[in-house]
Amino acid sequence: MHLDPYLRLMRLDRPVGTLLLLWPTLAALWLAAGGLPSAVLLAVFVLGTFLMRSAGCVINDIADRNVDPHVERTRNRPLATGEVGLGEALGLFAALCVMAASLLLFLNDAARLLAAAGLGVAVVYPFLKRWTNLPQLALGIAFSWGILMAFAAVTETVPPAGWVLFAASAAWIVAYDTLYAMTDRDDDLSIGIKSTAILLGRHDRAAVGILQAGTLAGFAALGFIYSFGWWYAAGLAAILGLFGYQQRLIRRREPAACFKAFRNNTWVGFSLFAAVTIELSVWPALAAA
Repeated sequence: MHLDPYLRLMRLDRPVGTLLLLWPTLAALWLAAGGLPSAVLLAVFVLGTFLMRSAGCVINDIADRNVDPHVERTRNRPLATGEVGLGEALGLFAALCVMAASLLLFLNDAARLLAAAGLGVAVVYPFLKRWTNLPQLALGIAFSWGILMAFAAVTETVPPAGWVLFAASAAWIVAYDTLYAMTDRDDDLSIGIKSTAILLGRHDRAAVGILQAGTLAGFAALGFIYSFGWWYAAGLAAILGLFGYQQRLIRRREPAACFKAFRNNTWVGFSLFAAVTIELSVWPALAAA
């Protein structure tokens, strides 16, 4: 049995999506804990992020198995080439979900309820691109769901700050997934797949810019709520620079450049996480030394 097709089906060769999901979730966990979270919660959310992202990739490819062969960027995916059969993919998806569900044993009831709702969003998302031009909005909700779970796992509720981060994260995800959709726009138009990139047309860059501005505003509001200082401001400045760089990349809407801009968002997530951890963990420790 060759594992490579299954590993590629889970996107283990492409960790960008996992990092995009992980950084804001960890930032939420640090915020909820007021600093370094417990080792158990940290392990649960890191493993859960990996498992659920992998499961999301599998269900996405199951939904797109008849579409991916017609898209240049996806035609070599294992389901599209026949390296992995539908039954095998469904079995892998079920196994990943069971492993992720086992982690719920270490969480409280509030986080478990949110996890159940989040699974529903994650399963529905891949099919929305057939019915609506706003599948990116569903992804924004699905990829931000870990933020709500992180707060609930620590505090048994989601405070206003958690919802602010959730909204800012959702806006950011719609922005970067629109960049991703701009990569495949010509292929998607030819086969009838819907996306925000198609809906927005020539207004795509402006819409991404507005969403990025909204993201920054949400992150700034979060810093105000927690009375963060210059380290957090430096993180926001880095994010502003990254967004500017992405806008420069997509100025001609070239698919390769749009994909590069999409991948650059891992640094946006890392900048947020770094700013939060420095404010809550590193700087207080240095100041007390």
